[in-house]
Amino acid sequence: MTVPLRPARVEAPPSVILGIDPGTAVTGYGVVRKDARNSLTLVECGVIRTKPRDALAQRLQEIHEGISELIRRHQPTVLSIEDIFYARNVRTTVVLGHARGVILLAGAQAGLEIHEYPPAEIKKAVAGTGAATKVQVQFMVARLLRLKSAPQPSDAADGVAAALAFALAPRLPTIDFFGVRS
Repeated sequence: MTVPLRPARVEAPPSVILGIDPGTAVTGYGVVRKDARNSLTLVECGVIRTKPRDALAQRLQEIHEGISELIRRHQPTVLSIEDIFYARNVRTTVVLGHARGVILLAGAQAGLEIHEYPPAEIKKAVAGTGAATKVQVQFMVARLLRLKSAPQPSDAADGVAAALAFALAPRLPTIDFFGVRS
């Protein structure tokens, strides 16, 4: 009996990833499908806008309902969200934390696998450097998904980039027990 030195490649099942760029005024999102051959397709992207004059609780409710509707409509298996950056204004950071909280709640209620990435890690995954500009990230989002132009507005492109950060992570080479790279 012979034992193969390399395990047979098993194609991963298709998955749908919901990427989120959180915000209280504008929350960007991108839905990306990753098929069994690791081909990536943009399903939908856009923004959830709230009215700045509305009470914070109402704005958070609108964000939660919007994310919950996206989850119902697209049935993602993964929620990939940008982590909080530390702004100089403490209030801005706290309010952003509230928005992230209702988004994470929607994902948890739906039983999604949740991954959080710092902004620099998303930029690095998509554009190759954590210091990439918004324009560079938008260009690479369009290129990776074979789009004619970058998603608009930029918040939507950032949501797509968050989805891509998760989708591209498993493509990094791994080394198994025998030192074989895959």
